[in-house]
Amino acid sequence: MPKISVGLAMTLLIVGNLVAVFSDALIKTLDADTAIFQFVFFRQLTAVLILTPFCLSTSKKSFIDGLKWHALRAHIWLFGAIFMVIAINSMPLATANAIFYAAPLIMLPMAMMLFSEKLTKHSVAAGMLGFAGVLVVIRPTELNWAAMAALVVAVTLAANNLLIRKLPTHQTVAQTLLLTNLVGMPAAFGLAIWEGQPWDWAPLLTAAGSSAFILVYAATCVIAYRSAESNKIASAEYSGLLGAVGVGLLWFDEVPDLAMLIGTAMIILPLVWLARIEKKKQKQLLQTEL
Repeated sequence: MPKISVGLAMTLLIVGNLVAVFSDALIKTLDADTAIFQFVFFRQLTAVLILTPFCLSTSKKSFIDGLKWHALRAHIWLFGAIFMVIAINSMPLATANAIFYAAPLIMLPMAMMLFSEKLTKHSVAAGMLGFAGVLVVIRPTELNWAAMAALVVAVTLAANNLLIRKLPTHQTVAQTLLLTNLVGMPAAFGLAIWEGQPWDWAPLLTAAGSSAFILVYAATCVIAYRSAESNKIASAEYSGLLGAVGVGLLWFDEVPDLAMLIGTAMIILPLVWLARIEKKKQKQLLQTEL
């Protein structure tokens, strides 16, 4: 896969995060008594059905390369998906997403430990300001179970995005996403059986829609994090919070208050600032090479 610029990588992440909000919105429409593990299994099943046609014409020779990394990401993804359903159905959409977007900040120390990435003062500042914005949004007075579930989601998102760099680069985006969902299905099915609820296929269509939207997000992550260092682009993940505020307002009548607006500005403005800095650095680098 050819390298892309930091600016384009950040743009892809912005688009992916805005699309992912609609996946969250569909999850929020689920009935309170919906079997969570069944729904997560349906999401993976429909994701495999969506992706399979895109993989039929690709080379099968090295399809299972890096299987251990796919398996690790698959089960982290599964774990996060379960807690995502819990968090989204337990708090306002924008509030849940605000906590999810602690992931870019979590990625900074994880990238330093796992890949020896050097943290620039700009990326650290953008991450800290963004996380401060998250705190302004949620105004945490006590850590309830819903907030803890959302924090678990943030950790799994951070880990999954960083582990993309361990995957074989010769595999297509569709192959990568197919394997992530396929190898996680046995565990998802086992959890659905263990749940002990009667099988209800009514949420299948909602699961398919949620899968379609989240696959767009996952695809942009694969492309972006394969192409640029995470500390330079991770702040772009915060952009989806704007979409969460808008969708929450229009779909669920969740009116944002002043703190939400201030916190959102604290999250988005560092993103814009970081993008401008990276663009300036790239321009200076190109001039030096010439």
